[in-house]
Amino acid sequence: MSTPGGLRERKKEATRTALHEAAVRLTVERGLDDVTVEEIADAAGVSRRTFSNYFAGKEDALLYGDEQRLEKLLETFEAGPPGDSAWTALRGALHVLYEGQDEPDPQWAVKARLAKRHPSVLGRQLAHFAAFERRLAAAVAARDGLPETSVRARAMAAAFLTALRVGSLLWTDQQSGRPLRALVDEALDEMAAPFS
Repeated sequence: MSTPGGLRERKKEATRTALHEAAVRLTVERGLDDVTVEEIADAAGVSRRTFSNYFAGKEDALLYGDEQRLEKLLETFEAGPPGDSAWTALRGALHVLYEGQDEPDPQWAVKARLAKRHPSVLGRQLAHFAAFERRLAAAVAARDGLPETSVRARAMAAAFLTALRVGSLLWTDQQSGRPLRALVDEALDEMAAPFS
């Protein structure tokens, strides 16, 4: 039996997801400059006011999916086997997230990446990544018994996130048709030597 709070939270999450999906679809179709908050709200079947209850602007709605994936990565990392090194646990968490996911459509991904190059989106994305990197570094330090200000923990978190970004960029730019997972794993292999 679900609690009213649980049902309420699921409804809120469904609304956030609907707004995010509408923002992505409209931005990929028309470009960020040609999409309004009102159009995103209409496409998600909610009011402009409801949109504002969930997101500060269309950029935040557009980036919501990325933020959710990063949150899930952090949760999975923190719940990973306690005996694994931080680097091994990071890779394991990523592989757990990949399980059961279909390969994204490369053409769609290229268009979505172009949308994210928009200066207002890029600025928000960089701010979110910087904040997440600090949180991930703290989790790495905790797992490996390092001080929270550890250079090793900060470098490992930054290297891991850079490898994810490099693998994703290679995938959207490539002509070879190699899977995203293979490219991310290759980038992680290149980063792994100092942390394994």
